[in-house]
Amino acid sequence: MNKKLSRLRRARKTRSHIKYLRATRLCVNRTPKHIYAQVISTDGGVVLASASTLDKELRASITTGGNVEAAAIVGKTIAERARAAGVEEVAFDRAGFKYHGRVKALAEAARENGLKF
Repeated sequence: MNKKLSRLRRARKTRSHIKYLRATRLCVNRTPKHIYAQVISTDGGVVLASASTLDKELRASITTGGNVEAAAIVGKTIAERARAAGVEEVAFDRAGFKYHGRVKALAEAARENGLKF
């Protein structure tokens, strides 16, 4: 099993547990150059809020999208947009990535700005 398949297997296990809990989820995806975050409804069909390093509003304040500082800015933005959409509590879906580095920075910034998970 290669690295990507192992990550996807871990992601599938986490998502099935979140689906069982019937919780709104904060889904994170990262690439070497960018990081993306979405708040997805309980049925999984509607994106309630999203933020990424590719957003026009965020690109002015981000020098490069592949670092911890950029992830923290995205975390702050997704928390503000989720709260504006009426979402206070989410389940954190790290998509099989380790809770370390950029994923951790995004999660902590979202917590500091009002999301509960």
